[in-house]
Amino acid sequence: EVQLVESGGGSVQTGGSLRLSCTASGVTIYDSDMGWYRQAPGDECELVSSISDRATTYYADSVKGRFTISRDDAKNTLYLQLNNLKAEDTAMYYCAKGHGQVQDLRYIQKGQGTQVTVST
Repeated sequence: EVQLVESGGGSVQTGGSLRLSCTASGVTIYDSDMGWYRQAPGDECELVSSISDRATTYYADSVKGRFTISRDDAKNTLYLQLNNLKAEDTAMYYCAKGHGQVQDLRYIQKGQGTQVTVST
């Protein structure tokens, strides 16, 4: 059974930083296509960043240059570093195992999410 547990969310001011973590069990992150998604109230779930099993990465235009995806193979953990946060980054962030090309990763299973709130 695949389990993905996100942590690291919180409330920060504009320009602040957070690091999201996703601890996985039942799946080997370095051998999988993984992604971070987010969903704000009333909006659709969107792919923020992804990393393939070959370490190819993708970033949505809205976060390029500010967010960094990485993984710790020994800890089987996926990370998303969020820098220079903006109010529009406010959303629930989900870690997911996915399928497909990194720029169009379709999630197969998501975690429960971690909330990121950015205030001005």
